[in-house]
Amino acid sequence: MAGKFELLKASNGQFFFRLKAGNGETILMSEQYKARASAENGIESVKKNAPLDERYERKTSKDGKFYFVLKASNGQVIGQSELYTAAASMENGIESVKKNAPEAQVVDKTAE
Repeated sequence: MAGKFELLKASNGQFFFRLKAGNGETILMSEQYKARASAENGIESVKKNAPLDERYERKTSKDGKFYFVLKASNGQVIGQSELYTAAASMENGIESVKKNAPEAQVVDKTAE
C-alpha cells in the first residue's frame, strides 16, 4: 500500500498534515498552519524536498532519542518525525519519507 498525506484540522481551527507510510504509521508531522492553503503548500514542499538527503537534519532529543526534521530550500522546517530509540530506526524513517512522500495522495480529513 502506498503512503498518503492526511490533511487535518486541529481543535483550535488550524490545519496540519501528517505523512503516513503504507503500513499506516505516521512518519512525518507538520506544524500547525492558520490557513488551509498554507498546509497544502507544506505538503507540496514535502513532496519536492523529501528525495533530497541534504534537506534532512538528524537530531537527538534531551532524553537521548533520535528524530529528524525535513527542511525546505529556505531552511524552514516543514515536518518532523516521531522519536526513535535507535539511530538506525531514524534512518529507516528518513528512507520511508523519501520513498513515500513524492507520490503520496492527499486525503482530506478536515471535515471529520
